[in-house]
Amino acid sequence: MQKTEIALMPALKIRIAHGTITAMGPGKADLLRAIESTGSISGAAKAMKMSYRRAWQLVDAMNACYRLPLVETAMGGTNGGGAKVTDFGFHILKCYEELVRKSELAAAAELKQLMDFAV
Repeated sequence: MQKTEIALMPALKIRIAHGTITAMGPGKADLLRAIESTGSISGAAKAMKMSYRRAWQLVDAMNACYRLPLVETAMGGTNGGGAKVTDFGFHILKCYEELVRKSELAAAAELKQLMDFAV
């Protein structure tokens, strides 16, 4: 039987630590994007196949790591509830995405060397 080759794309997974808490990482960046697209934490959690409780924990952790909130929430009621990514949250997300992009460019040659020997 011939082994099927799967092209593996090397990727860095960068997490920004704030003490023992991850202030930003790939999952939290995805959550911010999902909150923006759905307008709520529960909608984002569903879209990401994540529990509502876990999504809230991640939002709470992000907000605790910065001087300004990345996500603001509104209580339900006649106008409905919801959540939105703040301007500051978009700024942090953009900075994180740029950090990842620059890191991947800087590490491209080494990542290729590592993948040349991958099984």
